[in-house]
Amino acid sequence: MTYHNTKLEIPRTIPLPEIGDIHQVMERTSIHIYHSISEVPVLWDNIVPEGRSFLRSSYLTALETTAPEGMQFCYITFTVDKHPIGVAACQIKYFKGNETFGEQVEAEKDPCYFKAVSRYFKGLVTRQVEFYTLVCGNLLLTGEHGYFFDERIPQQSVIQLVENGLEKAKKDLQKRKTPISLTLLKDFKSSTRENIASKLVDHKYLEFTVQPAMVLDIRPEWNSFEDYLAAMSSKYRVRVKRAYKKGKDFVRRELNFEEIEANEVRIFELYQGVSKNATFNTFILHPSYFTALKRNLNDKFRLFAYYHEEKLVGFYTTILNGDELEAHFLGFEYEYNRSAQIYLNMLYDMVKLGLEERVHQVFYARTALEIKSSVGAVPHEMYCYMRHRNSFPNKFLKNFFDYLNPEEEWTQRRPFKEQNTQQS
Repeated sequence: MTYHNTKLEIPRTIPLPEIGDIHQVMERTSIHIYHSISEVPVLWDNIVPEGRSFLRSSYLTALETTAPEGMQFCYITFTVDKHPIGVAACQIKYFKGNETFGEQVEAEKDPCYFKAVSRYFKGLVTRQVEFYTLVCGNLLLTGEHGYFFDERIPQQSVIQLVENGLEKAKKDLQKRKTPISLTLLKDFKSSTRENIASKLVDHKYLEFTVQPAMVLDIRPEWNSFEDYLAAMSSKYRVRVKRAYKKGKDFVRRELNFEEIEANEVRIFELYQGVSKNATFNTFILHPSYFTALKRNLNDKFRLFAYYHEEKLVGFYTTILNGDELEAHFLGFEYEYNRSAQIYLNMLYDMVKLGLEERVHQVFYARTALEIKSSVGAVPHEMYCYMRHRNSFPNKFLKNFFDYLNPEEEWTQRRPFKEQNTQQS
């Protein structure tokens, strides 16, 4: 598979009508649907800036060529008088409840009678749930990775254009024998939500949240890991030192492309060891996913391996996304988490890497909220929107989703001196 990556200046003299007249923009906008990034014209990378790594064709190609089983793709371009004004990247997933929630249901082994009854009904419900979902965004990521538009077009107009694009994509997929039952727009920040929520809710989309994204803000005065430690209360500095003392026998090493490729089987094995313990799984990565990322993203993608007595026992990955360092997938042997706090070591090592890269944020994404807060990450609510094609089931969609995905209880830690440290 090939793709275009010619870098051209985004034209800034596009003869757009007055921004206030959205009807003219709609009338003059052409929408095109593609099913492989290799089919998309060069205009895709013309409109998407270098700092939006997860929407660039290099990342999308890596993902498409090593897609999780059952995942399809759809790419939408928006042009005014043949000039690009925006793009949207979508995924199509055949959702099977017994696979997505199956391990969660199986994992609940509490002998309590009422919980046993709840587990039975949850299993009964999930076995009945099967449908195609069109996702504007990325199921492998947390964050706003669904679309990008010319900055001159206001958010309210952008979301209308995106909706129009999704409707056209659904008609195209219907012709391809892929009937879409559910449409999902995922992971919007609060600032974006202010501009799009009312329009989407008016159009019968249901708003919901899952888990917040955990984000560590790198302060301007932090020039080294020592500066980061100095900002912590003594209690949390002790925790850092204790974690590194327990992990002192790890040999940490960044792997290059050849080494990632040579260790593909072991890396995938470690990833699966962590993934299978997740309560909500919509996919399993392709075994060659990390190799493809390194091949396509080069230095923007980094994989760090942890060795113990020359045995590869853990790894974590990061992707540089503008001024953010994105914590991507990881894996490790759980015995080393108990004995040497390997996961906590990884979280601190990501802070070090963020300081070295001089980014503004380390984006830890979802899951393991409490331990991530102990290194200084704070929760950022992310808002999602979904709509069923039929109005009747749409009314009960949110209650059904909440039933299958209960809210996680956790305590937010506050490790820095000026924070409220009433929680340890």
